[in-house]
Amino acid sequence: MSEARVRSLMYSGVTALKAGEMSSARNYLERAIYTARDHDMLADLWFYLSEVESEKEKKRHALDEALSYRMTHPRARRSLAILNGTLKPTEIVDADKIAAPDMGDKKANADRFECPNCGGRMSFSPNGQTLICDFCEVGDEVASESEEAKEQDFFSAMATLRGHRKPVAHKIFHCEGCGAEFLLPPDNLSASCAYCASPHVINHGETRELLDPDAIIPHTFDQRRAAKILVEWVKENNFTPQGRVLPPRGFYIPVWTFDIGGSISYRGERLVEEEQRQGFGFKSEKVYKTERGDLALFVDDLIIPAAKKYEQYIDNFLKNYELRETKPYNPRYLSSWSAETYEVALSDAALEARSRAYKAEHKKAQRSMYYLKKFRSSSASLAVTSYKLLLLPLWMTTYPYDDDAFTVLINGQTGAVYGELPKKLKPKEKGGVMGWLNETF
Repeated sequence: MSEARVRSLMYSGVTALKAGEMSSARNYLERAIYTARDHDMLADLWFYLSEVESEKEKKRHALDEALSYRMTHPRARRSLAILNGTLKPTEIVDADKIAAPDMGDKKANADRFECPNCGGRMSFSPNGQTLICDFCEVGDEVASESEEAKEQDFFSAMATLRGHRKPVAHKIFHCEGCGAEFLLPPDNLSASCAYCASPHVINHGETRELLDPDAIIPHTFDQRRAAKILVEWVKENNFTPQGRVLPPRGFYIPVWTFDIGGSISYRGERLVEEEQRQGFGFKSEKVYKTERGDLALFVDDLIIPAAKKYEQYIDNFLKNYELRETKPYNPRYLSSWSAETYEVALSDAALEARSRAYKAEHKKAQRSMYYLKKFRSSSASLAVTSYKLLLLPLWMTTYPYDDDAFTVLINGQTGAVYGELPKKLKPKEKGGVMGWLNETF
């Protein structure tokens, strides 16, 4: 059956569907599905058939079939999310008509974690999972070892306000010195900026509409250990900072992680030899033949920085984290720690992630198919499937050298160091650690 005939059957089926004539719609659509060969058309046909089905399992089967032919089919993904209960029809919004967020003051959600033994304040201990009383040292486990952070369905989020903003009030610390912004530990009255160390008193009325984090990798060591790692790094590079250096300051940085799946279609021209009839015989000639295909692609936990501060360092530094050790987010993890607020919206970060995944695969395919002339590819069948807003532990400080300041970052999970070094290092000066490290802890 010709493609034109298949399209005619689909048109008749959709017309019957909209008229409420389900039996006729099913007849037209099933006939079209039986004879169709184009995958995009099959995806549409199965989606329309799902609209005809009233039984839950038959509807699910039709939607699964639609997505098997085109996993990026937006209406099929939305219908399946509603069927699975991950998306409520009442939550679906028109992204072009979202009301501006209410920027008026709201009550911040500030939990105070009290010791069950003495009533004192409890702070998160950098062992990965425990709150410790500041007075009697009673411990309270935050999360069990078996708990894992769950991926969030990206399509469901983008169909609702969560993909654009979410009205959750958070207490924000804005540094007037360097402009950095952080989520604050509960009940903090003052704080020092994790970047520039300038002290500030908190304005409790200042709140912001932000998404709650989905996951966190807790700090695994304290400031004393971070300072020791800093000293070891300075020794390894055989130099001495030219002035006092503050001990590393610990906090959390936000990143988005995305799972991306689907395929990349490609086409190009391959030079081949063909036998061409010439007179009463044949002659071998080289001609270009079009070659096309699809490359399956799945990327797990592609990281996109969610804050702009020191972005030039963070991109490479992020590779040092063990992302499989994430925990479900719990505000208790921020007890005694600050967390930088994200600046990049989920929708913008997803576009960047998809673009990075596509460009990397395009370059890889182009290298492996070097024999194809006019190589082209398309990302039309590539989709973001899930995401997380993840908080990563970080220690940071700066050191003076030749009238300039250089940044040192320490991974709060593994202890890996990324540090800027001056272009020209002078011979190591005498005086030892006490000559430059300001040990005030």
